[in-house]
Amino acid sequence: VGAAASPAAIGDYMNHESVAALDKVHLSTVYLATVIGSVTTTGSLVAFGKLDGRMDSTPMQHPARDQINMGLGAATLGAGAVVMGGPEMGTGLAALGGALTTSGLLGWHMTASIGGADMPVVITVLNSYSGWALCAEGFMLDMPLLTTVGALIGCSGAALTKIMCDAMNRDLVSVILGGYGTKSSGKGEAMKFEGEATMTDVDTVVNMLGESSNVIIVPGYGLAVAKGQYPLKDMVETLRSNGINVRFGIHPVAGRMPGQLNVLLAEAGVPYDIVEELEEINDDFDETDVVLVIGANDTINSAAEDDPNSEIAGMPVLRVWKSKQVIVMKRSLAAGYAGVDNPVFLKDNTDMLLGDAKDTCEKLASGVKGYFGK
Repeated sequence: VGAAASPAAIGDYMNHESVAALDKVHLSTVYLATVIGSVTTTGSLVAFGKLDGRMDSTPMQHPARDQINMGLGAATLGAGAVVMGGPEMGTGLAALGGALTTSGLLGWHMTASIGGADMPVVITVLNSYSGWALCAEGFMLDMPLLTTVGALIGCSGAALTKIMCDAMNRDLVSVILGGYGTKSSGKGEAMKFEGEATMTDVDTVVNMLGESSNVIIVPGYGLAVAKGQYPLKDMVETLRSNGINVRFGIHPVAGRMPGQLNVLLAEAGVPYDIVEELEEINDDFDETDVVLVIGANDTINSAAEDDPNSEIAGMPVLRVWKSKQVIVMKRSLAAGYAGVDNPVFLKDNTDMLLGDAKDTCEKLASGVKGYFGK
């Protein structure tokens, strides 16, 4: 949407023989569609790069970060003032081009200044921005339907952003301003965790699951990428049919889009009544025999509660480490998108089962069926 809004706005501006004939409302919508579209486009590209692993997920910590943002913002507003002055076509186009450039740099710099752990919030912010760009374009082209749809997207995106910020204990204004204040309030160095992770295998995990009474599964982005929800659903069906209580614990920002894991589980046919949110299930880990973590990392990181200097300090997490046994399924022992080490991997009651999530889920589903003789 953003990539279409900016050129459409500039094209509309050029389509008029005389800029003097344009009223202030039309000029403002041309300017807003150009700027918001540019911010959305570059911000989305950076967010994609971070989530896809093509860019470093850690926040860009330039000492003059906030000053750069303010400078780019001021330059964008200055260009807007020129556009609103209704100059001759050449000057107006130069001002629009300047606004397009500075706002694009602003979108890139703001998003690059935010860590990978906050990307789900950034996505909802950019989604809202795209709606407002569409809304401005609707006013510009005198298309009420476009304006209405854009307003709906913008408002729903803003509401979802507020919900996500509350869930992650983040300040909405700080996130929108490109990472200002999103670091933890601690002023010291983050804790260093030492120890070795304990490895396990599929057969051992199958036996643990078969001997359990209560199991909680915590899915993350790794499950979504591997598309392992279908074999996982088969395993859950087998366990439940043999009297084992199985539930899912979903973190508000699990996956890379709000609600992504809920949709994937529903798509696979997992019953809604066994899928619970963080607030509903977090007090039940003490009484859980086995927690199966599939492709999640930052959302189960105990450093969020134990280390006030951690970059994710204060973020609500699923307390999987309080269960009797934790099995973490990951491709490797690497840190999550926040770039923070996870001490849960080193705890005595945690075993690591490394490998592709889909392949491992298929092996577990087959193993569980064999365990119960089915």
